Amino acid sequence: MLPATGLLCTHPDRAEHAHALAQRFALPLLDQRPPAGYWLELDDTRLSLLNPDKHGPVYAEFVEGAAAHRRQFGGGRGQPVAKAIGMKGQEARDVVDATAGLGRDAFVLASLGCRVRMVERSPVAAALLADALARASADADTADIAARMTVVHADASPWLASLNDAERPQVVFVDPMFPDTGNKAAAKKEMQAFQQVIGDDEDSDRLLMAALCCARERVVVKRPRLGVDLAGPMPSSRQIGKSTRFDVYSVKALAAVIAAARGS
Repeated sequence: MLPATGLLCTHPDRAEHAHALAQRFALPLLDQRPPAGYWLELDDTRLSLLNPDKHGPVYAEFVEGAAAHRRQFGGGRGQPVAKAIGMKGQEARDVVDATAGLGRDAFVLASLGCRVRMVERSPVAAALLADALARASADADTADIAARMTVVHADASPWLASLNDAERPQVVFVDPMFPDTGNKAAAKKEMQAFQQVIGDDEDSDRLLMAALCCARERVVVKRPRLGVDLAGPMPSSRQIGKSTRFDVYSVKALAAVIAAARGS
């Protein structure tokens, strides 16, 4: 059982935003900081996931820091993720990021012109995304990018299955979170926090088939460079980098497999 996570607002001018987030994502509102564990805290700047005993604040960010640097100097359509979703020589894609997390890849794709629906079943991650998107929408440098991004709070597999033909994306992007290896020193603070508060994506194989049955063109799975494939059909191709790779599943090439899955 994962621990419950509440939301504390520490700035009176942000109370309305805190109530909206709490209501939208069914998060309990707190009136003081918990003595231990994790909680969400909204101050005058942003919403963060906190546990001072473990690490610094964890938050989604689309305006400043690494997001701004990657937006300006990331390499445009030459980036591996852009190549993997099929942007080379084509118009921007309609993408569903089925495991959005903190939205970093989703923001990169939106900055390149893609329409991106960020699906997150965790209320904590979804709230962090929604707060970051609100801040990006209010910033002149990122407002047009934010306009192409949407947060969907849902379990991706049944949500993908519920889409009608007009709503189906060209590409479904999947970046599953797998069980902790035990190497806490090497893990980023975001991963430590998400392991504790959100848990692992133990149904990634089911999500792959749901994505294949929904995508109109391809499914892209982001994996560690030496990570095992998800159970199911073999990827049609791979984009391999220094530390990560992108497994590409072509809907056209896997038509028979997909037809069988839809009929089962």
